[in-house]
Amino acid sequence: MTDIARTNPWPELPALADWQDTADTVHMWAQIVGKIRLELGPWINHSWGNALYVTPRGLTTSPIPYQGRSFAMDFDFVNHALAVRSSDGAERSFGLHPMTVAAFYRQLMNTLGELGIQVDIFTRPVEVEVATPFEKNTSDASYDADAMHRFWQALVQADRVFNMFRARYLGKTSPVHLFWGAFDLAVTRFSGRTAPNHPGGVPNVADWVMQEAYSHEVSSAGFWAGAGLGEAAFYAYAYPTPDGFAGYPVQPAAACYHEGLGEFILPYDAVRSAGAPDDALLAFLQSTYDAAVETADWNRAVLDYPADHTSNPHVF
Repeated sequence: MTDIARTNPWPELPALADWQDTADTVHMWAQIVGKIRLELGPWINHSWGNALYVTPRGLTTSPIPYQGRSFAMDFDFVNHALAVRSSDGAERSFGLHPMTVAAFYRQLMNTLGELGIQVDIFTRPVEVEVATPFEKNTSDASYDADAMHRFWQALVQADRVFNMFRARYLGKTSPVHLFWGAFDLAVTRFSGRTAPNHPGGVPNVADWVMQEAYSHEVSSAGFWAGAGLGEAAFYAYAYPTPDGFAGYPVQPAAACYHEGLGEFILPYDAVRSAGAPDDALLAFLQSTYDAAVETADWNRAVLDYPADHTSNPHVF
């Protein structure tokens, strides 16, 4: 790591238009990896059992059970490789470089086969309008290693701050995880109350999936590369959306409510360029949570930790 990166670990990201092809390609690669985890692992509420997690080198599935052993698939965005490691000590990897989604799919399935892992997945991608099956996708084939490395570094920072925010909540909260459907890092808090049936309608996703994901009231925040927006950004929303939510005052000043998306948005560059990026992002996360729970009348006395809860008392 350079001295500059140590001083300001929030990386500068290229304009999305300059690496959109790479973002689209890696998104599909991640869906393949995620669907393998989905096929072999147990279902955990709200799709938590098939998400990916940020690591010090990229993204991981975490351990996946398979016939009395376990294995994990890890994207390495430092050395630009995909590694598969098994609990019996076996390991295989291949390099990440410009290749079609179809080629990545074949390479990964062959790699799993070399480790004695056989799996069939539903090869149509989800949450995208154009859902070309992975084995037939020869259009998405880009890999800008520098852009992907920078985006992963941004995920590292978002993951770190999201976990600080997650620690402030006593109620049910999700892990900080990356949903490969939309390729967004997210953390979600739950009120404990049931929610109206979600209408569904997400491209190439069965309605029951969304209905189960939003079976209870949520206040959710996340980070994504900015597809549909044009720049990387943080987001926050509530489901169901309470009256008054959109007009609630949030921080920092660069944050705003996006009518088209139905979410609060904070551009990544506004966080990166802030004098204290962590504080700016935490202010956004906290104030948008305040917007959700105040307008929906959540029981904060039961759900919120005291303000000083996250200080380490060194008593263990």
